[in-house]
Amino acid sequence: MNTGSATARLLVAALAGVLLLGVSGCSGGERDRPSVVVTTNILGDITRNIVGDEAEVTVLMQAGADPHSFGVSAPQAASIEQADLVVHNGLGLEENVLRHVEASEEAGVSTLAVGELVDPIAYTAGESADEADPHFWTDPERVRAAVRLIADQITEHVRGVDGAVVEKNATAYGTQLTELTTWMRGQFDAIPPRHRQLVTNHHVFGYLAQRFGFRIVGAVIPSGTTLASPSASDLKSLATAIETAGVKAIFADSSQPDRLAQVLRRESGIAVAVVPLFSESLTAKGKGAATYLEMMRANTRAISTGLGAR
Repeated sequence: MNTGSATARLLVAALAGVLLLGVSGCSGGERDRPSVVVTTNILGDITRNIVGDEAEVTVLMQAGADPHSFGVSAPQAASIEQADLVVHNGLGLEENVLRHVEASEEAGVSTLAVGELVDPIAYTAGESADEADPHFWTDPERVRAAVRLIADQITEHVRGVDGAVVEKNATAYGTQLTELTTWMRGQFDAIPPRHRQLVTNHHVFGYLAQRFGFRIVGAVIPSGTTLASPSASDLKSLATAIETAGVKAIFADSSQPDRLAQVLRRESGIAVAVVPLFSESLTAKGKGAATYLEMMRANTRAISTGLGAR
């Protein structure tokens, strides 16, 4: 046996032990509680509303992070392996976390890929055309369907939870989502029909457009992921489309730099505003989108104002 390699393996084993002890130390007295691990913070907020006090809910993605690019620490990876249930979006959203979810599934952990079960749609344009769109949360009615799925999986797989309490929580949250849909429709109905056109920093609002009758004109990054890059011809083509359609605003996610959208506006000379939205991630408390419901109401107001609601 090579002495250097043996030493390296011992160091790796020792480090793994320290990391696992770290997980135990962080959770302390919670080790005996049932555990649900959720990848994104939007799904995390929804799941917490369903679980209530029945189990420990751990959310991996920090506030303001990009779901397409965030990663997990070694202790977080260990928490996935020890969960009773792992809730994730799927459909290629959490690109750097999926291998950990798949590893836990192979080890026998129950997992739920929510996006795959809420009637996903496909992108219709850009680099991601014909691929499944993971941004289903922009449609509150699909989120209402997701609530039922998550509640059922919690009752089935999370040890010790009171199914009646989970059901009550899910029903109450579902009612709030129905009210949200009604309120959003009222706000969007105030936008003149010819102005119900969306341009975003990447393709993220397909579900919202389908639910509430918007036309997607284009995206600054012509892809379903923020990790792609537009070409000069992409930007020129989008500027022409914006001018031709009379689009009033470009909506850029607040967790991403709006540099490209600002460059597009400045270099093309088109009269269009760049308006921030919370489309991919929740914020810290007090920053405008600390919960899913708060995020959707903030975005609805911003879209309605940006597109000239009467």
